[in-house]
Amino acid sequence: MEESLYFNQELNERRLLSPKMDFVFQVLFGEVGNEEITKDFLEAVLKEKITEIDLGKNPILRRTKVKGKMGILDVIVEINKKEVCNIEMQIAKREDIKKRLLYYWGRAYTRNLGKGEDYGELKRTIVILIAGFELDGLEELGYFTKWNLIERENRKQILTDDIEIDIIELPKIHNGNTENEDGLLEWLYFLENPESEGVERIMKKNKGIKKAKEKLEEISSDIIMQRLADWEEAAERDAISARKTAIKEGLKEGREEGIKEGKKEGIEEGKQQLIIEMLKNGVDEDFIVKISGMSKEKILQIKEKITNKE
Repeated sequence: MEESLYFNQELNERRLLSPKMDFVFQVLFGEVGNEEITKDFLEAVLKEKITEIDLGKNPILRRTKVKGKMGILDVIVEINKKEVCNIEMQIAKREDIKKRLLYYWGRAYTRNLGKGEDYGELKRTIVILIAGFELDGLEELGYFTKWNLIERENRKQILTDDIEIDIIELPKIHNGNTENEDGLLEWLYFLENPESEGVERIMKKNKGIKKAKEKLEEISSDIIMQRLADWEEAAERDAISARKTAIKEGLKEGREEGIKEGKKEGIEEGKQQLIIEMLKNGVDEDFIVKISGMSKEKILQIKEKITNKE
């Protein structure tokens, strides 16, 4: 397989990364220092005034220096010292997404209770899902829905406001059912296409989105973030190519095997390229093991080859 051209991009050829990529989203909204961006976005989603947020529960999401570490986790935000919010970006459709939402909420709710603390110390917990697809069963609903535990018969009484799940379906923002274009919709336009003319107009009046665009440009200038994007896109392209070939042959068995092998080959090639780039930039070896799933012995072998070439 020819080496992807993406891996040979020069610094001045790097494109603006999509904020819908999960690791880009997690850096943009979860990295300490980006509190104003995250605060503005959450106020648009939750429709409540936020005086203070804390992103300190998120480990470092990327290296801040060439020889620093990088990691990727869910975005956890503490709001006004009394609420916890878990923000999840999910572009690929998952059939089990509703169960995953409950799992995310349960995990976030229970882990904010310290050992020996009373249940009364549990904080209101919100999960926000931003989906790049429409969820089954919600076809007749709008692009943004809010879910609580409500009494079934009269549907008036909420059992507790400790649980809230907010679902945003990005494909629906273009369905013409958005009525008033509020701050949330402006943020969703930014997530969908930060380079559109509409977003350029929005930035003139929305300082939060303007700041987010500037931060996104800074993130996009990071060579490791570019390589992560290359890795993910290369694997997806190869999987699609394998799928088309298998379908053309008309063999179910060949289709399934082609998809599997194509994706595997793409992932492995991208992984090798990313690991080499990380090692050259001094990224911590233990972190590379964690993100790549490759053994430390193999990582050290790659590092030795790089050293010998140099």
